[in-house]
Amino acid sequence: MSTIIPIILSGGAGTRLWPLSWGDHPKQFLSLVSDKTMIQETLLRLKGLETGNPVISCGEGYRFLVAQQIGEVTDKKPTILLESMAKNTAPAIAAACCAAMKQDKDAVVVVLPSDHVIADVSAFQNAVKTAALNAEKGYLVTFGIVPTFPSTGYGYVKAAGAETDGAFTLEKFVEKPCLEKAQEYLASGEYAWNSGMFVFKASTFLDELKVHNPEMAALPIEAFEKASVETDFIRLDKDSFGKIKGDSIDYAVMEKTSKGKIVKLNAGWDDVGSGTALYDISKKDENQNVVKGDVITLDTATSYIRGGQRTIATIGLDNIVVVDSDDSLLIASKDKIQDVKKIAEEMKKREAKL
Repeated sequence: MSTIIPIILSGGAGTRLWPLSWGDHPKQFLSLVSDKTMIQETLLRLKGLETGNPVISCGEGYRFLVAQQIGEVTDKKPTILLESMAKNTAPAIAAACCAAMKQDKDAVVVVLPSDHVIADVSAFQNAVKTAALNAEKGYLVTFGIVPTFPSTGYGYVKAAGAETDGAFTLEKFVEKPCLEKAQEYLASGEYAWNSGMFVFKASTFLDELKVHNPEMAALPIEAFEKASVETDFIRLDKDSFGKIKGDSIDYAVMEKTSKGKIVKLNAGWDDVGSGTALYDISKKDENQNVVKGDVITLDTATSYIRGGQRTIATIGLDNIVVVDSDDSLLIASKDKIQDVKKIAEEMKKREAKL
């Protein structure tokens, strides 16, 4: 089998977890569910698989955090690609595939966002092995998360036909549905949540990108070929990368290719996209509260309360989220926590005026 090379995408801002995830410290660099940060957990869950040196794609401002945190958990030498600006996942993956092929021209890459939680590492690793076998045959594989409830917060992928070599044919992607549609998807057994994780040969992905979006394919390759190499970083050429009309891997390739496959994954996955997600995956006390830090609760239930430098005390509350950071305090109903992104947007406007 070809070398499996991790590609870890680490450019997101994670504003739905404001004020924990904000500015120079988005959620992938925070210890939210263990004593390791989320980017560290992403790399560590591959431990035991035979992998090459990881390729990390990130923005300029995160380069030292990435180098430090990756260096704390592995002896492998990472390739850290620096993007001058965000161009969505397809260009980032294309440039990272170029870097992977420097290690092994036949490399199979496993593309992983750096801010997911996966409880069952063994099941995940088995799914990676299955996906890699399919990738060796020229397929582009995505992991479809076996849904546990009719979620309206995730996109879906539809599987078609019978399972072959542990994978199904990828029929289509579906945007976030209404509740009625989500219930239909769950009942059918044909749909899975879109995980945003992929396995394919780096060369296969670049070939498919050239077919379906030749301009986009050319520019990340050019940006990599013209990159400036520093001691610990590869800085993608700013002019070439800046010309790219960014798009997601779903739109640019996966929705158009005839080589798509789905490996279904049931491994306790969550993308930790909100305070309620943190609540759902964390251990609760006898009152169904999740409490972190210096917190006192009286007559408080089913809440997520995370203290910072000061004591947080609650009395007579239910179903709330409280998050204290160095410079901000969030208090919200769990039912309204998705609106925290609006607060983050308002904070950006305030900063722009300073």
